[in-house]
Amino acid sequence: MSLDITPIVPPGRQVIQSYGSGGFVISDIRLDGPVLVFPDRTLTWNVSALEDLCLDDFAGITGAKLPPDILLLGSGDAGVQLPAPLAAGLRTAGVIVECMNTGAACRTFNILMGEARPAAAALFAVE
Repeated sequence: MSLDITPIVPPGRQVIQSYGSGGFVISDIRLDGPVLVFPDRTLTWNVSALEDLCLDDFAGITGAKLPPDILLLGSGDAGVQLPAPLAAGLRTAGVIVECMNTGAACRTFNILMGEARPAAAALFAVE
């Protein structure tokens, strides 16, 4: 099952159109598995499990030319918190992480894109 959540966003911004069935449709492109979504591009995210995340897994975010002010972490079906040391490491790198379930992260990302806010999303897929 996929849910359509297409918002009105400025041209050139990524739009998360749907999520579910193990992946996402982002700006008319189907991607399976975890993804990193920036305002202008989407990348596959080579991670396997939320509980195994480390600071190196966020190098695509922290090493960006313009790191986002906020990173939405879509944790799958349930919302969880990042371990304090990982959240602190990201904060030291200038990235504030908000953890929520993947559906909420997708909807929030689209709202932030509609407001032209400097945000990114790290999303785990849901079935």
